Order: sequence, then structure tokens, then C-alpha cells
Amino acid sequence: MRLEPYLFFNGRTEEALAFYQKALGAQTLSVLHFKDSPEGVTATPEWLDKVMHATFRIGSSVIMASDGVNPAPQFFSGFSISIVADDFASGQRMFDALSAGGEVRMPWQPTFWSSGFGMVSDKFGMPWMVTVMGDMEG
Repeated sequence: MRLEPYLFFNGRTEEALAFYQKALGAQTLSVLHFKDSPEGVTATPEWLDKVMHATFRIGSSVIMASDGVNPAPQFFSGFSISIVADDFASGQRMFDALSAGGEVRMPWQPTFWSSGFGMVSDKFGMPWMVTVMGDMEG
């Protein structure tokens, strides 16, 4: 069994895919638009070019995404996506990239459990925790 998060970006999925490719090295695996559906999806004309479903990979994890079906403001709460970095430098690079245009909730810093940890909501409002694991004695 696997868990694969499904994220909704309220009309900004293609922008999010490009952002995560640059910030985290994400690889887009597939993108389907509402206009491509053979079942005649009921979408408004301005929504036909939006993403019905996308799949992308960050490291060994697969994440799915969509623009959703009803444009409405999104508020993400009750979770964070956690990234475990290989080392301090790569963790700081990812944290800094995710912070661009976003909101830092806890600055990148050493903690008692890690040489580097930080929390940020990216420019899409998606909450992230970046940490370096296994590098502290204890």
C-alpha cells in the first residue's frame, strides 16, 4: 500500500508544476485537461484548459494534483508535506526555493533533532516541512 497526496490548486496547477520542478526537481509524469475528457466533462468554457488531473514525482514520491472543478479560494490546514533532505545544503536550497513568494512559518535552522529544519507555506498556500534526518548524534 502507498499514500499519494492529491493536491488542489484552484486553477494554478500548471504554474505549481513548473514551480515544483524548479524548486524541488519535480518531474511531471502526466497532465490531463478538462477538454481532453471523452465523457464530456461539464466545465465552463474558461475552465476547459485547466488541469483535470496531473501526476508528478518528487524524489521517489508520487503526488497527484488538479485545478479542481469549482473555482474557489483554497485554504490548506491540518497537514504539511514533509521533505527529508539528504544534507544541510540541499535542505536549505529546497527551503529557500519553497519560500520564494511564500510565508516562512519557522526559519531554516538547526534543532535538537536535526542540523536543519524549517516550515514554510509556499506561494500556493501549500504547507511544507523540510528537514535533514539522520545527521545528529543522539
